[in-house]
Amino acid sequence: MSTDIADPRPFADEATSSREPLIVLCEASLSASNVTRAAACDRAIGQALGEMLRAGDAQGLMRAFDAAPSAVVARHLSRRLIAAWDETTGAISGDELTAVLFAFPVILVASVDAGSEERTLPGVLPDVSRVAALLGEHHALADNRAFGLANAWIAARALDIDRLPALLAWQRLPEAGLTTPRELESADLTVQPGVDGVHLRFIVGSALVAPNRTLVGARDTGAWGLPLAQELSRQFAAPGLTVLALPRPPQAPYLALQHGRAAQREVSAQLFASNAIRQLRASVGEPAAVISAHTCAEAVGGGELRVSLSSDFDTREAQGFRCPLYTAERASDVATMLVDLLHDCRVDNVHVLPGVFPDRDASTGLRLLFKAEDLPPAESRPAERIRH
Repeated sequence: MSTDIADPRPFADEATSSREPLIVLCEASLSASNVTRAAACDRAIGQALGEMLRAGDAQGLMRAFDAAPSAVVARHLSRRLIAAWDETTGAISGDELTAVLFAFPVILVASVDAGSEERTLPGVLPDVSRVAALLGEHHALADNRAFGLANAWIAARALDIDRLPALLAWQRLPEAGLTTPRELESADLTVQPGVDGVHLRFIVGSALVAPNRTLVGARDTGAWGLPLAQELSRQFAAPGLTVLALPRPPQAPYLALQHGRAAQREVSAQLFASNAIRQLRASVGEPAAVISAHTCAEAVGGGELRVSLSSDFDTREAQGFRCPLYTAERASDVATMLVDLLHDCRVDNVHVLPGVFPDRDASTGLRLLFKAEDLPPAESRPAERIRH
């Protein structure tokens, strides 16, 4: 079940897509009339992506994703890339041990007391050895203890598509001819006073893994999640500073990036909704919500969804949340997450607008947000879900 909403992102046109062989194969796989034909297309896609990863062809990977004509095609290509990473990693090891990269997404909710100056959390873990010991003690990596962690606090950019060929090369052991330097750029974190900021960082490591052994892929954090959250919060604790760490299970780098971004967005939406709804209920009563799709040049992919919360008893502007759309995500699935969240918060008056809207209000120049009571009758309809 997903919520029907337009996708505001400007995807590639037909001419651009038709010139990219991987996109042609993706479309052939998705439209195949039988499983055999689809599997053959997917094998060809996987082989091509594996060759790009091994050859260090980051530009080729980006060119393929940039040529996607829709989120459905981009998602299919993304799935094949994840599979190609796993297959290529297995090919590197053969019958020997291999150094497998993994990444723990960590959502950090941080705030500084109102009236204080902004604070900067360092881009280096204060005590990475303690974190590694804790993960080993609680079997966070499928009982594997032959691993090491980078002490750099990594931002999402370091794990994106164009970085994957370099990251794959790091998995070659030195005796296999490793020539790529293993350098991860640390990312400081700025915390603004009086605001609960939701940040995404990654703990990246490498483990020696025997053939046919699974290192990552757990669905939840199990016994290690709470101890790790407490340890990270303790390491960054300081007077006037509050840090809540929410770790997620380890994954291969690109899959960790996808899961981490989705988790950061969901936590951000939860914080926005809970704060705005509480304020509105305390002052003017039950709020109404509007979810709309907007073009936005500065947004990831050139478009985003927005949630506005307002009341017809409040003459102020609506309170808004800007919801990013990442590569390989369908706008309808993200809208469903927002609708479910609002319903969980007992907001029954939720409207999903058809069409795509501009970034700014033409009359005020401000970010465009809608109030439910101002919607035309044709657009003032409750959120509905449709099957795909």
